[in-house]
Amino acid sequence: MINNEMIGAKNVPFRLLEQKEESNHLVIVLPGAGYTTQAPLLHFTTALFYNKGFDVLHINYTFSREELSDLNESDFARDIKHTIDHAITDKKYSHYYIVAKSIGTKAVGYLLDHEMLEDAKIVWLTPLLQNDKVYNAMVNTVNQGLSIFGGEDRHCFIVERFEKLKNNHNLILKVVEGGNHRLELDHDPLKSIEILKSVISSINDF
Repeated sequence: MINNEMIGAKNVPFRLLEQKEESNHLVIVLPGAGYTTQAPLLHFTTALFYNKGFDVLHINYTFSREELSDLNESDFARDIKHTIDHAITDKKYSHYYIVAKSIGTKAVGYLLDHEMLEDAKIVWLTPLLQNDKVYNAMVNTVNQGLSIFGGEDRHCFIVERFEKLKNNHNLILKVVEGGNHRLELDHDPLKSIEILKSVISSINDF
């Protein structure tokens, strides 16, 4: 596994994990604000895609509470897009996935305007349904998508909006009963591991 540590524009760090032989498949991983690419869902998702022959691009932004409260979504997405372009300069990919967790879903709608990513498949992990731009991006997307929610994610799982997402047949929707924003069960680590396995299996099948 080749591991390159580089710094993108606007001080957005990233890590590109490359196959030993050149690949034309890339998955872009956009973590949550406090849920890094090393956290269980994204760690095993990375391993899954890498073992399928994908290069894996981690966009490793971090935010303080003040930065989060003042976050400009279009600037955030622009910086991510610039970082992606910088990270894969001289690469030739033809198949793309985007895996976005929580705040990372704020960038997806903007990235799909990028010609390179217009046919990308999207894995939405606990998308921010309370955010109108995220919600509208999901309602209107023509990209194939898998979206997984925690049923007890009190901030992001909005039943009325979730029901409307069912009208978009490009989306596969799954709800983890009792799952929180990390797609885990509070106070039940063993069942949380079972949920993790189920989520990774769903991503594998997508």
